[in-house]
Formats: sequence, structure tokens, C-alpha cells
Amino acid sequence: MKIAFVGKGGSGKTTLSSLFIRHLAANEAAVVAVDADINQHLGAALGLDEAQAAALPAMGAQLPMIKEYLRGDNPRIASADSMIKTTPPGEGSRLLRVREDNPVYEACARTVRLDDGDIRLMATGPFTESDLGVACYHSKVGAVELCLNHLVDGVDEYVVVDMTAGSDSFASGMFTRFDMTFLVAEPTRKGVSVYRQYKEYARDFGVALKVVGNKVQGPDDVDFLRAEVGDDLLVTVGHSDWVRAMEKGRPARFELLEADNRMALQALQNAADDSYAHRDWERYTRQMVHFHLRNAESWGNAKTGVDLAAQIDPGFVLGEELAVPQPS
Repeated sequence: MKIAFVGKGGSGKTTLSSLFIRHLAANEAAVVAVDADINQHLGAALGLDEAQAAALPAMGAQLPMIKEYLRGDNPRIASADSMIKTTPPGEGSRLLRVREDNPVYEACARTVRLDDGDIRLMATGPFTESDLGVACYHSKVGAVELCLNHLVDGVDEYVVVDMTAGSDSFASGMFTRFDMTFLVAEPTRKGVSVYRQYKEYARDFGVALKVVGNKVQGPDDVDFLRAEVGDDLLVTVGHSDWVRAMEKGRPARFELLEADNRMALQALQNAADDSYAHRDWERYTRQMVHFHLRNAESWGNAKTGVDLAAQIDPGFVLGEELAVPQPS
């Protein structure tokens, strides 16, 4: 399953996404974690020290290689230079699988050893001084979107993406790439205002959205969230001594996380797993094409000098039946 964590800055989405990743690893699941936030904190939340987090390769810097690999021998794509972040796969394209080894993971992913298992961690890369004033943040996450467009995942396989804060997550078609989106909201008016934005954006695209109430201190906070978001409220999370120690760089073993918080994480996994029965690869592929055509018309054709609509393979539908090993 492909899972996104979203929310306003400071809501705790990175902390909760890191706890969820640890929970999946403890359950022996295969996990690819992606830090797609402009503020690159997921590595630290997963236990990397400052030097290790800074040494993570930036996916954006590897975009030419990623394009060349994913293009494969797709006859509709003349060169990797003509690919943009929304280019969909077609016959001859290479696809990514969660459990495989491939050049994209070799260049962009690093193995992180957690208490109960290993996960792969990828990062878009931070804004650099050379980007200031000349680059849009969304150019950084283009590599993530392209990889998600070419990724085939199945049961007991998880791609967990810590998205950029606020409504910027909806600035590209990437928000439709997920089976489940968890919106982390504090029990405040600002917290639920972000929820209303997301709900409105997601409605037209069939995006599954559940709210995780964070920093909840008592029944009044729960009642507030329930009144504001209704049945979209999945679970609430309160104070955690384990998280406080983790944020100080001195976490205990994950098995010592408070029982109620472990139960909350299991509720997240159950909701994600339940979404599997509702996945619709035809709609997923159709949405890829929709956003590719929008990007082609608004800027892509002018930038590449080619008609990007010709990259669309009308008979191709991404799906698990395509999940067979391919040569690297």
C-alpha cells in the first residue's frame, strides 16, 4: 500500500509517520520510506544522527538517471530528456517493486536499521543555496512523483511518504498516488482548517482520507475533533514519554512505546490494509494520464519541445500482474 502523511507544519506528521514506519518494521513488513517534505526530518525521526541524515542522497539530484532507467525501451518516449514528473509508464517502461533491488534504490535509497527490522529510506533532498530564488520546491519532489507513477506494490508491502506541510501537497497530482492519506491534525481551529482544505481537494479524486488527532490531552479534545471532522477521525494520540526521549536523541527500544500508542498505530495499519480491497488500478492510471496532460499543456510541451500527449499508451493499465522481475 502507498500511504501519505500530511498536515500543517508542527502538527507532528513526521513524528507519526516515523512511528508508523517503526510499527510496520516491527510487524516484519517490507517498507520503503520517503521524506518528501522540504524540511528533511524523517531520517532523524528514524534514528539517524545529523551526519547520517545529511549524507542521504537527494532523489532530485538523480532525476536524469531515474528517468533513463524508468524509460526502459518504451517506444513512445524518445529520450529521457523528454520525460517530466508526470510521465506515465507504458509498454516497455521499467517498473519499481518494493522488495526488489534496482539502480534507483542503489542510487537513492539507504538501509536504515530499526529495532525490529530494516527499511529503505529515500529523500527528495533539501533546498540548497543554489536553489534560492531560482527553483520551486515542487521541482524537488518530481523524482518522487515519477517513481510513484512507476511503482507496483502489493499485499504486505508499504510505501510511506512524509509529505510537505500544508496544502502544498496538492500542488501536483502526487496526492492521488496513495491508497490511504493520513492527515495529522491538532485539536485546534488551525488544525482542522487544514483538514477542510484537504477534504475539498481530495473529494473529486476519490482520495481516501483519515484524520489522526495528535497532541490530544483529554475527552474535550476528542469531542472537538469529532465535531469538526466526523467519521473521518480514525484515532487520537496523546503525550508520549517515548517520543519525548526520541526527540532528545535517546529513544528506548520501540517495544517500550506506550500500549495505547501501539494500539493507535495498529489502527492506522488496519485502515491502510483495508484500503487494499478498494484499489482501482484503472482509475489510478487514468488519473496519471489526467495530470500528465494538464502538465503537458501548461508547461511541459514548451519546456521539452515535444508533444507529451504522445507519451501516453492508451492500452496500458498499471497493475500487480505486471509485478515480475525485470533486468536492471
